[in-house]
Parts: sequence; C-alpha cells; structure tokens
Amino acid sequence: MELVDTHCHLHFADYFTEPNKVVAAAKEAGVTRLINIGTSLKDSKKAVNFAQSEDGVWATAGVHPHDASNFLAQVNSVKILERLLSQPKVVAVGEIGLDYYRNRSPKEDQEKALRAQLETGLKMGLPFVFHVRDAWSDFWKIIDDYKGIAGVAHSFNSGLADLDKVLTRGLYVALNGIMTFTKNESQLEAAKAVPLNKLVIETDAPFLAPVPFRGKTCEPKHVAVIADFLANLRGEEPEHLARITTQNATNLFGLET
Repeated sequence: MELVDTHCHLHFADYFTEPNKVVAAAKEAGVTRLINIGTSLKDSKKAVNFAQSEDGVWATAGVHPHDASNFLAQVNSVKILERLLSQPKVVAVGEIGLDYYRNRSPKEDQEKALRAQLETGLKMGLPFVFHVRDAWSDFWKIIDDYKGIAGVAHSFNSGLADLDKVLTRGLYVALNGIMTFTKNESQLEAAKAVPLNKLVIETDAPFLAPVPFRGKTCEPKHVAVIADFLANLRGEEPEHLARITTQNATNLFGLET
C-alpha cells in the first residue's frame, strides 16, 4: 500500500535534526512520496534544497500569510519567488493564503502577497497549496478574481458549507491528524463528505501529530495512521483510499513515480 504526504516541513531543523532518517521511516511505513512545503522565501530555499537531496521528496515555494509583510518589503521578492519555482522538483506555489486567526501580517498585506503569488503561479502553470484560517469569505473574494486555479485546501477543518465552496471551485481537500482528535462533529461530517477523487492526505509535520501520538513530533510516517482513521470514518477499504489519494496527489502535483 503506497501513500503520499502532501504537506510536511522536513527542513525545520528545530524539530528534525536528521531528516533523512525521517524520510526513511516514512518509506518503511509505505509513505513513499513527500512534499516539503515552504513558508517564506528563505524557508522555501531550504525546502527546495532538501527535496533536491532526497529521492521521493518534492518541494513547494511560497510565502505563508504570516510572512506577507516581509515578502512585500523585500526587494525583488517576486523575481526571487519565480527563481525558486523554476528549480527542479518544485511542484507548487505554497503555502499561501490568508490567516486572520493571528494576523501576524495586516490583512491588506496578506491580500497583496496572495495576489502576487497567485499571478506568479498562474503565469508559470503551477498548482497552489492554500492556507486559510478564519478568512474563508475574503479568500473566495480574491480567488474568484482569477481563472484556471488548481490546488488544495491544506489542513481543511471546516464544515460542509466551506467544503462545498472548495469543491465548487475544483480544489482538492487535504485532511490530516486533526481528524483523529477533533471533537467537532461538523468537521468529521465534512471529512466524510469529501469525494474520494478530491481527497489527499497530509501530516503538516512536525505539527498536528495524530492519535495515538499526541504530544510527540509528527512525522510523515503518520500518514498511514491518518489514512486508516479516515478509511474507518468514511467506511472505505484502506487499500482503496490509499490508491485513490495517491493518484490524486500524483495528478495534482505531477509527481514522478
């Protein structure tokens, strides 16, 4: 049974001192392909460099909404992003979006950074990894100004109404360890309602370790635990869920086998 972790941060050195061993452990658990996600220009370079050093690992480059103000203040930031996105093994723009939960960058800066990255990614023909927290209404107002967007709603943990809006726009839905410990029934109902042909699995490692690993560092190998939980929740055979979600990830990100 083969699985893909579509969202992890293996280059976060404070958590992973030997990331190559983390990759090896993932492969032993059947998680054969990983996507290493960038969160700022500097961080994206690290994500790309690590992906280029490991078989079965790809990367994204992008600026998280928390870092939007820094992105806008940096000289030639869009050109730097374009160079990163042109590197081998870079498969998407991300993670980008809006985050009103903490507002570490002002809303206006988050919108400007999101639009700049959308326009860059569309020009380069790449999909997007979207981070949206407490900001769905404003997010759709921006997204709907553009055509041809492909991508995934990372760490989706909202309800059926937001799920419908994600699916209406043709985006994939990424579920992670949150589903194993949430007590929010609306989140679980949405997780059950995601069409299998639009579902991908992620960890967000080193964060959001699933049950029974709460309190520990999350790793890509935990995709196997999340997949088993989702198969049981949704009433699907684990092998079938693994096969379809792996194909979904391959289709969206153009992963080589």
